[in-house]
Amino acid sequence: MQTKEEMQNAEVKEKEEPFSHIGRKSFFVVMILLTTIIIASWLLTFFVPQGSYLRDENGMIINGTYVEGKPKGIAFWRVITAPFRVFASEDAVTIIMISIFLLVMSGVFNLLEKTGGIRVIIGRTVRKFSHRKQLVVCATAFIFMAFGSFFGMFEELVTLLPLIIVFMLSMGFDTLTGLGVCMMAACFGFSAAISNPFSVGIVSELAGIPIFKGAWLRILFFALVFTAVCAFLLLHIKKITKDPTRSLTYEIDQKKRLSLNMSLEQETAQERKIFNAYIIFFAAQLVVLILIASIRAISGLAIPILAVTFLVGGIIAGLIVCEKKTDVFKHMGSGALAMIPAIVMIAMASSVKLIMSESGILDTVMYGIIDTLIGKNKFLCVILIYFLILFLQIFIGSSSAKIMLIMPIILPVATTIGLSPTVVILTYCIADGFTDVILPTNPVLLIGLSMANVSYGKWVKWTWKFQVLMFLATILLLMLAVQIGY
Repeated sequence: MQTKEEMQNAEVKEKEEPFSHIGRKSFFVVMILLTTIIIASWLLTFFVPQGSYLRDENGMIINGTYVEGKPKGIAFWRVITAPFRVFASEDAVTIIMISIFLLVMSGVFNLLEKTGGIRVIIGRTVRKFSHRKQLVVCATAFIFMAFGSFFGMFEELVTLLPLIIVFMLSMGFDTLTGLGVCMMAACFGFSAAISNPFSVGIVSELAGIPIFKGAWLRILFFALVFTAVCAFLLLHIKKITKDPTRSLTYEIDQKKRLSLNMSLEQETAQERKIFNAYIIFFAAQLVVLILIASIRAISGLAIPILAVTFLVGGIIAGLIVCEKKTDVFKHMGSGALAMIPAIVMIAMASSVKLIMSESGILDTVMYGIIDTLIGKNKFLCVILIYFLILFLQIFIGSSSAKIMLIMPIILPVATTIGLSPTVVILTYCIADGFTDVILPTNPVLLIGLSMANVSYGKWVKWTWKFQVLMFLATILLLMLAVQIGY
């Protein structure tokens, strides 16, 4: 049994841990995989012929202009220094911009969590609508989906899972409902991305198009996914309301109800100040997003603008809510430091393109892919890209690392065969996100299930039909996107 002092020390230690971080095991697994790919790329330079395409003013390859040479190889010192040299390559500005943005976002969201911002926002929502239980479920799911869709939050939101489960249990629902409105909704929002900077933003930057180009279909997709999530959760609630024993977590929920404090305490003055500060902060970010979408002159600068507004707005909000002002920079600094492994992974992933470019085989690889896809219809090409990303998702969970690894090749190839960058963005978001809450290789899923005390088997049993339905729906959506020339 822990003493009060030990519990307090543990709580302090927990609070000092970064809000968003990449686990050591996940980091080393990805690093081993990326290192293997880099070495494989180096070996390919000795066997794959050099080649080159002519390119247009936008840097896109011109189909039919490929000229092939002979294999030449590349010095090994170029391989081992590639992760450093990418920051001085032709893609350096993009890589540095993305890296700075990731650091800022991680720092601000760490500040948001450490000062209780998200907890207070969710808590007020639930308290306000506690008499309309079904509305609370949909409203909570919408908040989590919106954070995922607009701001690219997923792992961060799962830290709120215990709180959400308590709220759901207090309203007579079960642990699975809590998992659904929190972890599932956040993941599906990340997938049904409207302006998710970690997917839509980065791919748009690489493609050289405004972040909100083609947003109308992504907004429609978000609405459809939100409707599907609400329908799934409400049908589940209807089932367990009639017979609570039909819940897969009925027994553990009975124990939780005995041990958890289920009261919804009134909001304190400090919590009201926190709520007001962060609501204004997010409202300001929403205004910035609308301006970026509306003003063509700044639409291409979405990532740097969002980075600056998040940084400045986060600091101002933090100074308002923190009694000790130095805590603002302490929390933001620890959050940014926790994202360093992601920057390392981006550098490693970007090294593959650099090695292929310097050895002259990148265009040859593109030629091979194009030659495989040429003659096949666009519908099949989209499906092949979809499954390629799904395959990589098993091994590389980091969205930004995956983008930097494959998008420099996929985007030019897609353009050559007549697929627009907006279709590629939509395909990437769908393939990158939904499987995060079904693949057992995803650490966030396993952490969330552990926090909820729900086995992976029960989770799959509860969600697999819905996942299959969403998979089929996304295939139809991509077919529609190609059909209408999206």
